[in-house]
Amino acid sequence: MRNRTILLENITIFDDSKCFVIAEIGHNHQGNVELCKQMIKAAFDAGASAVKLQKRSNKDLFTKQYFDRPYNSENSFGATYGEHRENLEFDRDQYLELQTFSAHLGVIFFATAFDFESADFLNDINVPAFKVASGDLKNIPLIKYLAAFGKPLFLSTGGGTIEDVDRVVVTLDGTGVQYCIMQCTAGYPPSWDELNLRVISEFRNRYLSPVIGFSSHDSGIAMASAAYALGARVIEKHFTLNRTLKGTDHAFSLEPQGLRKMIRDLDRLHLAMGDGQKRQFVSERDPLQKMGKKMVFVRSMPGGAVLTPEDISFKSPGDGMAPWMIDQVVGKRLIREMKAEDAVDIADLQ
Repeated sequence: MRNRTILLENITIFDDSKCFVIAEIGHNHQGNVELCKQMIKAAFDAGASAVKLQKRSNKDLFTKQYFDRPYNSENSFGATYGEHRENLEFDRDQYLELQTFSAHLGVIFFATAFDFESADFLNDINVPAFKVASGDLKNIPLIKYLAAFGKPLFLSTGGGTIEDVDRVVVTLDGTGVQYCIMQCTAGYPPSWDELNLRVISEFRNRYLSPVIGFSSHDSGIAMASAAYALGARVIEKHFTLNRTLKGTDHAFSLEPQGLRKMIRDLDRLHLAMGDGQKRQFVSERDPLQKMGKKMVFVRSMPGGAVLTPEDISFKSPGDGMAPWMIDQVVGKRLIREMKAEDAVDIADLQ
């Protein structure tokens, strides 16, 4: 069985790595390339590892009835749902422009493929990875199709059962493709008691092969750090420049300052997790000497006296024999006279 590793361009994601943060722009760009560039630049400046869009071949993806249904929402970009979705799509030239823009910045650029035609489109422009949306967790034909390209996959599991995730893991473990299984709740946004972060631990215990992640639809930044502490090494958060912009996803998306703070906290947490070996650090030495205790004599003692527990007290600073060493000195004989509050030293004992 493979180790949990994803190599994506110049970044390796594994258990001891920093968190790989995906800024999910989705369709928050409103179909505007320049606005999308601003979002990509802001996400990069905030420290995001990658930016991600969504690609749909709408006429193939939706039934004609669904495509043609009236769409009168305040967030609509068209009179019908299909027209709305079409107005949010970028064509090949626009994708290439955004891909080149991202490459010049040095941020990874990829997208969710919602259908086979979109998968071909994205592969043709050579994205380095694919995202699979929660709605396609049961779409094993699409997952197999994407895996055949041999590129890393990031799969959200919103609304799925553990059996649904098992099915995906069994499918992908036979392909050799590196992939990430992401705990997700497909509410937009979900309530706090629906995030179910302990599933991250369940995934890690149940699956030995994939990297585990968290696709977070909540509107805050704290849950990302909790997810990392539980073992998620990929965090996906929806991203916008302004939560008041037109569109369904802006309200629960992070703005640049929020994304920057979240990544700052994740970077600090990566360092703070340490290696699990309990030891003393350099920064602790002076405070511990100040607060710690050493063994001292309660009173003046003549040479030849045999020490009893009543002869010893514990006082700061802790620059001598520690209190736990008392059994090493009780019953020993002094080889010279000692004064009250002199430090107990094994060299003075016979």
